[in-house]
Amino acid sequence: MLTGSTRTRQLNVTCDNSLDRENFLHYSLIPSISSSFWPCLSFKDESIVDKGTTPPTSLGNHFGIIVPLDFLGTFSNRWSYGAAFGATANKVMFLFSEGYQPLKVPQWAQAFVLLIGGMEVGLSYFPFFACLSSEFPLVSSILGFAYSLTWFVVTVLQISQCPHGQFLGRFETLIFYWPSLLCLSFLLGRFLHMFLKALPIYLGLEPQTEEKSMLEAHQAEHVKQLLRKPRPQEGGKSWFQTRVYEWDPCFQFPSRMIGTLVLASICLYLFIVIEICVFILVRDKVDMFEDKLESYLTHMNETGALTPVILQVKELISITKGVWVVTILPAALTCVTYLFHILACYRKHMKRLWAGEKHFLPQKFHSPSSAASVVAIARYSGWQIAYILWGYLIIHVVQSLCGVTLMYSLVLPIIHHQGLEMLQGFGLGVLTISIVVGLIILQVWDCCHVLPAAQAGHRRQAEAPGSQQQGRAFHNFNYFLFFYNVLLGLGACLSRLFISCLLGTWLIARIDRTIMQSGYESADMALSSPSSAQRRTFSPSFGAWVGMLFVDHYHTNPVLVSFCHILITSHKDGKLKKTVKYLYLNQTAGSPILSQSQNEVVSAADADQQSQARHA
Repeated sequence: MLTGSTRTRQLNVTCDNSLDRENFLHYSLIPSISSSFWPCLSFKDESIVDKGTTPPTSLGNHFGIIVPLDFLGTFSNRWSYGAAFGATANKVMFLFSEGYQPLKVPQWAQAFVLLIGGMEVGLSYFPFFACLSSEFPLVSSILGFAYSLTWFVVTVLQISQCPHGQFLGRFETLIFYWPSLLCLSFLLGRFLHMFLKALPIYLGLEPQTEEKSMLEAHQAEHVKQLLRKPRPQEGGKSWFQTRVYEWDPCFQFPSRMIGTLVLASICLYLFIVIEICVFILVRDKVDMFEDKLESYLTHMNETGALTPVILQVKELISITKGVWVVTILPAALTCVTYLFHILACYRKHMKRLWAGEKHFLPQKFHSPSSAASVVAIARYSGWQIAYILWGYLIIHVVQSLCGVTLMYSLVLPIIHHQGLEMLQGFGLGVLTISIVVGLIILQVWDCCHVLPAAQAGHRRQAEAPGSQQQGRAFHNFNYFLFFYNVLLGLGACLSRLFISCLLGTWLIARIDRTIMQSGYESADMALSSPSSAQRRTFSPSFGAWVGMLFVDHYHTNPVLVSFCHILITSHKDGKLKKTVKYLYLNQTAGSPILSQSQNEVVSAADADQQSQARHA
């Protein structure tokens, strides 16, 4: 074992990595700022054009702040944004482990260093998002393709120069960075597709695409479905639709949720790989400790006083290592299942809010404050990823403890030829639990059958003396079981504690539901009511989920968006009709007096339309 480990660590002794991604990240800020400045310079502020006002700067209306990603309601380029988030997974993991610190400062200033590091990572990957959201696809596709290709080449060079590692052995670097390569390849294909679509339009070979409507196609279909009469379904649902997931063409997840899913999946993969590396390191240390124990047994010829203890310790170490490796897969599958289940819960909760249902939320948080909701949507994605990672580790530890308990209670007795004693103890335990459950059922039966008769006996003491006898028997039964219920309550308390701990640790990775009992949800969500918005501004765990749901409900409700779309379309159509009507007055083409009069008439029509809209 030690020889193989030493051989593995010697794989990269002669490795000369001339190009480090850490240093390249710092230098990438220069092209990042430069490539991001062009979309900002080419940005055209339509609000200035519509109002006809004079911009305050010499750049006119051709400068604006580019939004990398609309967190409130973007449904286009969802998987492209997900790939852009996935390309940042390695750096996010460095930030998560606090291993990426561009500056050396005292311990008390580490929070500021992490903030600066996060902003640097966000700025270095900003061109991916800026080019995807830009309104100039030709220039943005060229810049985005060049920037993605640069990062792709840098990653490939780093993998080719140092492909092996000291923990996983051969191709360790590829194991860490292949998700980033996959995401960068997807972005290269996406930017190439954008360029091929924008080039014919730029050359005039194809007509200019129409302005994108604020109403998405799936939102319009949702409203149409509400207006139609419900139709009976043709045939039953399949097992997958009933038990797992049913596709809804009238609903789409926003880009924020898709990006969170992709980044959380890749970060979870990297976290598992890092955990395996740490396990290998710890295993090597433990193997050295086992060799020392083995040498002691050999020296004492297995006749020392500590020999039984040493053998038990070696058995515990062997079992723990095996259980830890075996439980990696179920813990990972549990967290992956949580990721997709969170998407299903998001769709279910959003549809309930659209229908006006809030009963699935705690009563006092049906109307969260706007400040808490805005903060929640800014925190949700990052917190969900962190909860998934920490949740995986906690679930893995709990499953390992359960596995070790199962080994010592069932498997090891059989291996040590103590199966009969194990079955005897198991039978006694089942018999004890059965008796306790039977006594509980007996008390319930007594309350259901004897207590009503006793109550009737109190009301009809003269007419039914038999009821008095039943009431006396009931009171005696309760008196003698009073002392037994004290002992039974101790076991019930321990059972309650065990089940609460088990469910709490099992559901710690999910923030779409609170793990607190009724009445104490505030400790898990801290959503503030409008009257206490200034006192409570934090929204941990479930509060981030609820606030995010309400913000999405207010901004992406299909009925509300359809209503606004109809208003905007009607306003534009009325404005166009008035403009065309007054343009017919221009009989002499090129007349400056008529042109000036025409502009005045059109401006007066616009002012009249705005005045009517304000009165409405």
